[in-house]
Amino acid sequence: MPVFEQLQQRRLQLGKTLQNLADVSGMNVPQVSNVLSGKLDSRLSTYEALAGAMDASLVLIPKHLLPEVARLLSGKAIGPDDVPSTVDRLLGGLN
Repeated sequence: MPVFEQLQQRRLQLGKTLQNLADVSGMNVPQVSNVLSGKLDSRLSTYEALAGAMDASLVLIPKHLLPEVARLLSGKAIGPDDVPSTVDRLLGGLN
């Protein structure tokens, strides 16, 4: 998924308006709209500013690590499916 789509998805999840993002990022509303719709090919610093306005960070992940990162983000442990995740093991130790 392109960066602009991820930022747009994050905006919708947070319920932020274009005006909210414009105020925090220092951009104007039409520019924010154009960036988030993919109509404007922006600099990395523009994407970083919008991500920061939504309490997020851009991360560059080498392609060969994408499967591991996707699995980690899904909450699954790396390795066999029947092994509890680190979070499950830590929370299980608290009971």
